[in-house]
Amino acid sequence: MIRTGKLLSFNDFVNTNETLREFAFPVKTAYTLYMESTDTPEKDKPIQWHPAFFQAIKLELDEYRHALKFIYEYQLTSGPQRIDVVIIKKTADIQIRKNIAAIFRKENLLEYKRPDESVSVKDFYKVYGYACQYIQLEENKDIAISDLTLTFVGSHYPQELIKHLTEQRNFTVEESYPGIYTVKGDIMPIQLIDSRRLSAEENLWLKELDNRLNPLRIRKLTEEIWRLGNYTHIAAYIDAIMKANSKSVEEMYEMSESALTLDEVLVKVGATARWEAKAEARAEAKTKEKVARNALQMNMPTSDIVKLTGLTHEEVENLRG
Repeated sequence: MIRTGKLLSFNDFVNTNETLREFAFPVKTAYTLYMESTDTPEKDKPIQWHPAFFQAIKLELDEYRHALKFIYEYQLTSGPQRIDVVIIKKTADIQIRKNIAAIFRKENLLEYKRPDESVSVKDFYKVYGYACQYIQLEENKDIAISDLTLTFVGSHYPQELIKHLTEQRNFTVEESYPGIYTVKGDIMPIQLIDSRRLSAEENLWLKELDNRLNPLRIRKLTEEIWRLGNYTHIAAYIDAIMKANSKSVEEMYEMSESALTLDEVLVKVGATARWEAKAEARAEAKTKEKVARNALQMNMPTSDIVKLTGLTHEEVENLRG
């Protein structure tokens, strides 16, 4: 657990007092420090879902990492047109035995929609158009349209899109695996993925890239991250999960020792650099205030609370309201 010398000393002192122990505010966890340490709080900054998705898809296909090339935000033009992720087989005939990659061919284009966004009909044709542009580039002149596949990943069942594809385009859409819908009838293999319907056993990293995780799911994910050993290459993934599920993370700390695991993960991805003095001061001040409030509820004299917490007489009196 990440704690400062002062914070440890203060809480050790509180823990020696049987009366106050049950009221003492828990020591700030590494995650809470991380969320409170900067002038612009981390929780107020936009969550970077797309870098997290890129890391998640690499984790899903980690077994084949030596046979695949992963490209993040492939630029089609000098303007804003880019493909979220391109996955290229280094050897065209390699077989990838993974449900999300069952349709893969030589070059595979992926579009990602962050949680609570659905893949729309417009998204479909936008990316389809990108595929046509992709093969027109000089660097891709030897690639045929039939060498490509399209994958759309969202967190909802794309009902309107599937209705359009089946009724307007006469395509066939089948659920090949839980949450994975294969579109048949086009020259390119196409699949639609509803990440919330994926199997947790088969697709943990994609399924848990969400903003609706409960404490038990956070705990399981933390344990899996811990097993990876090297966390620096998934810092964006961890960052998105922690920010998007902050309440569940805090609940997990209260109910489980896995907080120790998460603390070390955050340290190893470099989060500690954001804390330092500002976070330490905030954490210690909040701890002291909580203990002071509890002591006031017990009708402890103000002078004793001042000695106990190190707060000023005025600060203690201000807490009475």
